[in-house]
Amino acid sequence: MSLFTEFPDITAMGQALRAGKTSARELAQDALKQIQQSPLNAFVHVDADLSLSQADQADTLLQSGQATALTGIPIAHKDVIVTQGWRTTAASKMLADYVSPFDATLVQQLQQAGAVSLGKLNCDEFAMGADSTSSYFGAVQNPWDPSRTPGGSSGGSAAAVAAGLVMAATGTDTGGSIRQPAAHCGLTGIKPTYGTVSRYGVIAYASSMDQAGPIARSARDALLVLETISGFDNNDPTSLEQCGNQANTGTRVREQFNQHHSQFDAHGDQPLKGLRIGVPTEFFTSTLDNESATIIESALQFYESLGATRVQVSLPRTQLAIPAYYVITPAEASSNLSRFDGVRFGHRAKDYHDLQSMISNSRTEAFGPEVIRRILTGTYVLCEGYYDAYYLQAQRVRRLITNDFQQVFDQCDVIMGPVTTRPAQPLDQQSSDPTADWRDDVYTLCANLAGLPAMSHPCGFNVNNLPVGLQLIGNYFTEGQLLAIADRFQQHSDWHQRIAGTK
Repeated sequence: MSLFTEFPDITAMGQALRAGKTSARELAQDALKQIQQSPLNAFVHVDADLSLSQADQADTLLQSGQATALTGIPIAHKDVIVTQGWRTTAASKMLADYVSPFDATLVQQLQQAGAVSLGKLNCDEFAMGADSTSSYFGAVQNPWDPSRTPGGSSGGSAAAVAAGLVMAATGTDTGGSIRQPAAHCGLTGIKPTYGTVSRYGVIAYASSMDQAGPIARSARDALLVLETISGFDNNDPTSLEQCGNQANTGTRVREQFNQHHSQFDAHGDQPLKGLRIGVPTEFFTSTLDNESATIIESALQFYESLGATRVQVSLPRTQLAIPAYYVITPAEASSNLSRFDGVRFGHRAKDYHDLQSMISNSRTEAFGPEVIRRILTGTYVLCEGYYDAYYLQAQRVRRLITNDFQQVFDQCDVIMGPVTTRPAQPLDQQSSDPTADWRDDVYTLCANLAGLPAMSHPCGFNVNNLPVGLQLIGNYFTEGQLLAIADRFQQHSDWHQRIAGTK
C-alpha cells in the first residue's frame, strides 16, 4: 500500500510525525519494503542502513522540537545528483560503481531539513532522453500503465512519487526532464529559474541549461522542497545571488507564494481575477494530440472560471527551439563528458594496447547509443568550419527565443499550454528515426533556452486513464507565483489526488 493511501500530502505526514502518531523510522521501513516489492525499476540503489540512520536522526529532531516541515519525510534523488554512501551512476555503465566523496548542495540542504533519503532513482543515461529507457539498469515503468514510459529523463523520480514509494523526489530539467515525466505520471514538477538551485554536485549534461527541481504530488508539496533547496551557493559559478533587488532564496519563493495567495483570497469566488494567461498559438497545432488538446482546453476554461483572462499570444520561434537546443546541448555534452575516459575513474576497458585505444574502447563500451549520438553531434558542431554555421547560429536563435518571451510577458502574467505532444508512449515502441523523440520536446525546450521557470501540474486523464499535464511558464524568479496559481487550481480540482492504479 502506497504512502499516499494514508497521507495525502507532505503536510499531513508531517503533522502525524510531530504528533507522535508515527515515526520517521516506521515510515522509512514501510517505504523500503514497498520499494523492494515494486516492479517499476524506479530505484537503482537502496541502502536500508543509510536510510534508517537518517530516519533515526529525524526522529531525534522531532522529539527535540527542532523539526522542519520536511523532517522525517521520505524522499529520493535522481541518479545524476551525487550522494555520499549511495552510488551515483548517472544510469550509465561508465559510472556503475561510482560513490561520490561528497554530497551535492541540494542533498545537503534536504538532509539539514531532516528529510530521509531512500536511495537513488533511475533515469535516462546522463539525463539524455525523454522516456527513461536508455538507462544501463533497464527501463522504468509508468505506475499508471506499466507497459508505458513514465517520461524522462527523470522517469524514476516521477514513477517513485506516483507509486507512493516516496513523498517527493529531486529531478533535473535540461529540456523538460522534470515537467514531462511529471505530466506523464499525474504529478506536479517545477523547473525553477536557471541559477536558483545550486548545480554543485549535479553531473553536468548541458551546463547552461541544467537545473534541478522537485517532483511531488501537489504544488504545496513541491513548494516545501523548492524553498529548501533554493538559494545562492558559492560552490556553483552559475548560482545567482540576486536579480535586481530580489534575493534568490527559498524565503523569496515562500513569500511570493503567500503574497499571491493573499491577493487571490481578496477576490472571493473569482480568486484569479486580473490574472492574464498567455496562450501561444504555436502550442496548439496539428503536432498536439487531439485528446490532449481537448483536456488542456478544458483546464484553460477552468482557469477562466476562477477569474483569469485568456490572452492569445505568439512565440513565433517555437519550432526553432528544437534545432537550437539539439545543437547547443550536444556541444556542451561533448565537452562535459570528455572527462569520462577510464583514466582517473569510471569504466576502463580490459582490452587495449595504448592510451588512445584504452580511452576509445572504454568510452565505446561504457556509453549507450543515445549518449554516443549526442557526443558525436556535439563534437561535429564544434569542429572548425562548422562552429559558426551551427553552434553560433543556435546561440543567436536562443537569444531571439528569449526576446520573444519578454515581449509576451508584456501582454500576460503567465503562459499556459501543453507539456508534451502526446500522452505516455509504450515502452516497446521503436522508431526508425532516432531523433523522433527530440521533436516531442517542442513545448518544453524554450523555457530552458531562455532560463525561465516552468512547471507542470495534472489537469485530466485521457480515455486510456493516462494523465495529461498543463504547463505553466513564468517570467524570471516567479516560482512562488507559478506554484500559487497551480495550488489555487488544485484547491478546486482533484486531478492531483488521483492514485496510480485506480480510476
